[in-house]
Amino acid sequence: MQSAIVLAWRALERYVRGTWRHAPVGIAATFLLVACAELPRMESQPVDREALAARFAADGRLSARRGNDGVAAQFAWSHDGTRDDIELATPLGQTIARLSGDDAGVRAEMPDGRVETARNWDTLTAEALQMPLPVDGLSAWLRGLPRAGPRYTVERDAQNRPALIRQDGWEIVYAYGSADATRASRLTLRYPGAEPVEVRIVVDGWR
Repeated sequence: MQSAIVLAWRALERYVRGTWRHAPVGIAATFLLVACAELPRMESQPVDREALAARFAADGRLSARRGNDGVAAQFAWSHDGTRDDIELATPLGQTIARLSGDDAGVRAEMPDGRVETARNWDTLTAEALQMPLPVDGLSAWLRGLPRAGPRYTVERDAQNRPALIRQDGWEIVYAYGSADATRASRLTLRYPGAEPVEVRIVVDGWR
């Protein structure tokens, strides 16, 4: 974007000096074309609620860090309607927690038999995992969709795939395994603040 501004400014300087005295329309068009050519493709349209409710299942790995605190796990995730079931395990396959819930409430089953419940995912994951994970958003963001409700923006790549979503204060960056891949294989989520949070996700497969 900086190069666009520089080019436009130089065009304006030439116009003021009279170099392009007879072509004001051409200068205006040049300014607009150059400046707009480097703007990312963005959108903010009503969300596709049918797509959000569609069932999916995915396996992969995630790591989350906030300050000096961090967690890493393998995950198996299934989603249907408003319900999510997530199993988190260590790289050796030992269960860390089984999370489940919907609009009515959420719960975590721990390996030692403890069961923790909460009204929302942020509270539950903060208590059970010592790390608030945006599960509400992730069930949508994992598939390149904005979640219902909060305002958002989407930037798309040359293949019209989501490249960046901003929502709920989160920035989600997508990376694809190939030029013809329709779903991202890697996601990086960042939440700024006094204690920034970063979540990295690798999707190994969809079921």
